[in-house]
Amino acid sequence: MMKKYLLLLSAALLCNVTLFAQGAGMLFNKINTEVKAKYAPDSRDKTYNVSLIEKDGKLLLVGSTTEKEAVEELVARLADGGINPQNRIDLLPSKHLKGKTYGVVCMSTASFNNDPGFSAESGTQALMGMPVRILEENDDWYRCVNMEGYTAWVITRSIAEMTEEEYDAYLAKPKVFVTKKYSTLYSEKNVNSLPVSDLVWGCILIDEGKSGSWRKVSVTDGRTGYVPASDVIDLNVWMKNAQPTEKNIIETAKQFCGFPYVWGGTSVKGVDCSGLSKSAYFLNGYVLRRDASQQVKTGDSVDVHKFVEGEFTKEALGNLRPGDLLFFGRKAENGRRERVTHVAIYMGDGMIIHSSNVVRINSLIPGEKDYYAGAKRLLKARRIIGTADQGKGVMSVAKAGLTK
Repeated sequence: MMKKYLLLLSAALLCNVTLFAQGAGMLFNKINTEVKAKYAPDSRDKTYNVSLIEKDGKLLLVGSTTEKEAVEELVARLADGGINPQNRIDLLPSKHLKGKTYGVVCMSTASFNNDPGFSAESGTQALMGMPVRILEENDDWYRCVNMEGYTAWVITRSIAEMTEEEYDAYLAKPKVFVTKKYSTLYSEKNVNSLPVSDLVWGCILIDEGKSGSWRKVSVTDGRTGYVPASDVIDLNVWMKNAQPTEKNIIETAKQFCGFPYVWGGTSVKGVDCSGLSKSAYFLNGYVLRRDASQQVKTGDSVDVHKFVEGEFTKEALGNLRPGDLLFFGRKAENGRRERVTHVAIYMGDGMIIHSSNVVRINSLIPGEKDYYAGAKRLLKARRIIGTADQGKGVMSVAKAGLTK
C-alpha cells in the first residue's frame, strides 16, 4: 500500500511540476517576446535566442545572447512573476570559445547563412581576408559578426579563428589586395602547378614578398602559394587610393553587367541587388550595410518625392547624382508599413544599374528603351558619397579593421 501511495504521490507531484512549467512557459513567452523586441529586434544586428525548459524537475533559462541587459531584465521580470529559473544563458562571445573570438575569412568567398546548415537561407558573403568576430559555435558552424555588422552562421573551415593577440599580430603583417575579377593562388610559380585556392576581386592575403613576376602570399589558415604580381596591389596603397567618386562607383558597378543574380551574393561570383551596391562601394573604399532595408537608413536623404508621387520624368529626378542609391518597394498604406525590397545605383539621365535576374542597366522613364517595370515602386533615395565615418551607417575601409 505504501509503495502504491508513493507512486501516486510522485505522479501528482510530477503533474504539478508540469502544470507549473506550463504556466511559467506562458508568462515566459510573453516577457521573452517583449524583451527581444526591446533589445534585439533585428537578428542581423544583435543575437537573442533564449528559451525556458524543464529538466529534472527544474526550470532552466537556456540559449545565447549578445545583450547582457536583456538577460538582466528577463530574469528580473520573471522573478516579479514568481518564477526563478536557473540562468544557463550563454552571454556572447561564448566562454566555450576559450578566447578564440576573432577570425579572418580564409576562403575566396564564404557564405553566411541565417541558420547553421547548408540548407539554410543565405544571408551574405565575405571575402578572403575579411575580419569577423566569432560569437559562438554550433557543431561545425560559427555564428559571426562580419565587418559591416551583419550577424550570421558560417562553416568553421571558412574562418581562421584567433585570440585577440593572434589577431593583432595578423593585422600588423603586410598584405596585398586582389585587383582582378578572378585570379588563382598557385602552389608554385607556374600557372600549370596545382592551385591552392581561387581568388576574386577584393580578396586580401598576407604578403610574403615579390619573386620576379610573382608575389608569394599566404592565407590565414596557413596555406602558402604564388599569385601573378600584376593581379594584386599593396593593401595600404589600395586603401590610400580608393576613391568612391561618382565615376568610380558607376564604372565599378558596370564591371558586374551580365553577372547572375545570386541571393546573398556580394562578389563577382554573383550578387543580389544590395550586394551590387555594397560591392561597388567596397571596391572603392566604403563599407555599406548588407541589405537594402539597412542601406536605406544610411547616408543622406535625397528628395525624389515628385517621382514617387507620380511625375515619372527626368526632371523629377533632378536632385539625384550618379552613385546615389534608389530604393523600391511597397509604400506605407492601409495600415501596412513601408517595405523596401530592392535597391539600384543611379547612373544619371534617368538610368539605373541594378541586379535583377542579372546585373543590368535600365531606364526609370516610361516609354524609353530598357524601361524598368518596377520604376513606379520608387520609395526613397540616399546619397552615400561623402558620408563615411560620420555616424550615418557608412564606414571607410580605413576604419574597417583590415590592417593596423
